[in-house]
Amino acid sequence: RFARGELVAAAIHLHAVEGASIDANVEAVRGDSAFHDAVLVAFARREQGLLVAEGNPRKLATIADLAATRVRVATRPKGAGAQLLLEALLARAGQGIEAIEAVAPPCPTGPDVAQAIRAGRADCGIATRSVANASGLGFVPLQWEVFDLVIRQRCYFRPPVQALVSFLRSPALVARAGELGGYDVAEAGRVRYAP
Repeated sequence: RFARGELVAAAIHLHAVEGASIDANVEAVRGDSAFHDAVLVAFARREQGLLVAEGNPRKLATIADLAATRVRVATRPKGAGAQLLLEALLARAGQGIEAIEAVAPPCPTGPDVAQAIRAGRADCGIATRSVANASGLGFVPLQWEVFDLVIRQRCYFRPPVQALVSFLRSPALVARAGELGGYDVAEAGRVRYAP
């Protein structure tokens, strides 16, 4: 919808199969002509990992453990950022998505992954530390991800967007990120890429 001009801004958190050192968000915006008039604004870095039952009874420590132990994995819908992360981490470990035992249907959100684990339908799933904290589940950290906003250049300086950018730099956002846990908003509001 962003490419068709229907949106002013969109949130993205992409992952490169080649490794976490590649800035997948910048590469996606830079490499797609649909984003020729977009700027990338930092929102947060957030800690992603495996949600597990309290105490981590299956003793999961790495992404490779998902295939090795054949645990039941709550997945997210195709194209969701957490699903892209799961697929990228598996690929880096030399595995494909078919190597894990994915439970059906996919979970629409991180809190739905938590519910699948609490209900006993899944043993684990990818979500943020904040979801683990809110749901009282265990958490196995895997990677910090960059979560950005893509904003149309022609809209960036308009008052509503500037109000959003100002909020990203506010003490209120810093305080809320601290409450949730697993968020780093030190760079929030900074332009990370502009063509």
